[in-house]
This record gives sequence, structure tokens and C-alpha cells, in this order.
Amino acid sequence: MKSTIHEHQKNNFKIVSKNQFKNIGILLLASLAFTSCSDDDKAADTIYRPSTGEWLALRNDALDNITQNFTFNAEDGPATFTTAKGVQLTINGNCLTKNGNPVTGTVQLEYAEVFDPGTMLVTDKTTMGRLPNGDMALIISGGEFYINATQGGVQLDITCSMQLLIPSSLTGGADPGMSLWDGTIDENGNLDWDEQEPGAGGPQGGVFTEGQGANAPYYAFLNDFGWTNVDRFYSNPGPKTTILAEVPTGYNFQNSAVYLHYDGEGSALAKLDTFNSGTNQFSEHYGQVPIGLQMHVIFVTEDNGNYRYAIKAVTVGAGDVYVFTDAETTLGTEAQLVAAINALP
Repeated sequence: MKSTIHEHQKNNFKIVSKNQFKNIGILLLASLAFTSCSDDDKAADTIYRPSTGEWLALRNDALDNITQNFTFNAEDGPATFTTAKGVQLTINGNCLTKNGNPVTGTVQLEYAEVFDPGTMLVTDKTTMGRLPNGDMALIISGGEFYINATQGGVQLDITCSMQLLIPSSLTGGADPGMSLWDGTIDENGNLDWDEQEPGAGGPQGGVFTEGQGANAPYYAFLNDFGWTNVDRFYSNPGPKTTILAEVPTGYNFQNSAVYLHYDGEGSALAKLDTFNSGTNQFSEHYGQVPIGLQMHVIFVTEDNGNYRYAIKAVTVGAGDVYVFTDAETTLGTEAQLVAAINALP
């Protein structure tokens, strides 16, 4: 470094004293140090924020991880499959049509099942049901199911009911108040649930329990492909409120999400389904969160193929605003996040 300074002084035909030389060196070193620190500070301030594509890819991977695939011959009639969680699915190949014609040959069956809040979160398959006035409120699930049948990539239709025999032990035991709900994904990517009208499950009915005891299984009869849920509305007679969750700058509805875990309701997960870019806040704007409720508020995003998340334990007060910072977040795999959510009370 000294030789460089010395050359610079020679080229400008200046002679400096020993003390001047020493002072110039000190100033230059300080300048270099400042520049180096500024560069380091700039690098430290550049905080990773995922793209929409990266965030969606993470959720799609999680859904792929739980998707099961079966094949059967349509002309063999009823076919029964036992799933990874012990659900028995029966579908009658004689009831399948393709472009209005009866199906013969091999059929591809795609199936997914969701029972726990951790899996609901990573797949973004939450339990928010539509009230008669159009608002959304938490529903308690006895299982979420996706079923679809294709042949050679062509969508099939079905003309009679599929049957699910669902172990109620997977969601805490039998609940006679359950009914069937149809799932639709809205323009913002939210999975919304609408309760089926009585009798919509076909002549055999929608869903019921059979047998005695807390773990009597559910029998469900489904007439359509797509998402179906065995559910009932969460019930709390106390006063309700709206809440907000503020996330760090650079996060929004397209690259992150905020969920609510109601303590004691393991087979359910709510989602804050709107975002205000002006305040950087997600909102529960329907006013359906019970005041005094103990719950966990969960902020989740993507970080280089993994999950970055923060979990806050709260007791709900009227009009609460929960603020998340980068420093509160932790990095983890899908399995670690699922385990963390499922470990909540």
C-alpha cells in the first residue's frame, strides 16, 4: 500500500515530510476501512426475500409429497384402496365416463389426505368455511381429501358416489356434528370451504358415523372429484374481534402467509386471507376471532428452498396487532416446520 501511495506522490511532483507521509497513510487506511465496512454493511442489509414462484413451488412440493397415486381397470367395477393414513376409498369404475362415454381400461387415480395442522400449513390447505353472510370462519376438520381420476391425461367424470371410510381417531374421535364441505380455490389462492346442502352427497347421504365409541369411523359419500372436507364450524359464544399481523418489509401475500392455530383445536388451521401493502399487514377482517382465546400466530415464508417462520403464543385482545421481525424467524425444513406446528397445544 505504501508503494502505491509513494508512486502517486511522485507522479504529482510533490515532496512530503515523514510526518505528512504518515498522516496520508493513516487517512487512506481509514478511507479503505470505511469503504470496506460500508460494503459489508450493505451486504448485511440485503435481506433475502423470495419470489412468488419460489413461494408457490415450496407449497406445491409439499402437496406433491403427500399425493398418492393408484391405478385400476374401470371394467372391474368397484375398486377399494387403503391410503397411507388408513382411509378406505371405494370407487366404481362402471360409473366413470370420458367425454360422455363409459370408460374401459386403466384409470389413474390421484389422492391426497390432510388431517393435521402442520400439513395444512405447508400445503396451504387451511380450514376456513363460508358463513351464510359470506364471511369466513374457522371450521374443525375430520379430514381434507382430494380425489381425481384421469385416463391418458383426460379428465373423467363420475355418475355415482365414491365412499370414504375414515378413522375418526386421526382427528380426535367421532363428532356427530360433522358434515361435508366442498373446497374451491379463489383468485388469491385461498382454499375456501362451502357446506354441502342436505342431500348433496347423493341418495346415501353425505357423512355419518357408524358404530359405538369415540373412535367410530366416519362414512362419507362423495359425488364429485376435487377437494372435500369432513367439517363443522368452530363454536365459541364469547365476543369476537378482528386482528392484524404486521410482517417485515418485502413480504406480502405473494411470498408469505400468516396462519392462526387455535389452542386445543388440533385438526384446524385458520389463515389471514387479505394483505394491506400500505401497512404491510395481514388481516382477519371478518371479526371472527374470540377475545380471550389462547392461540399461536404463525408467519411463514420461503428461504432458498427451506421454510423461514416465526411462531407467537398470544391471548387475543380486542383489535390486536401482532408484529413480526426478521430477528424472530428461524430457518427449517418442511419436516421441522410440520413437527413444530403439530407440537402446539
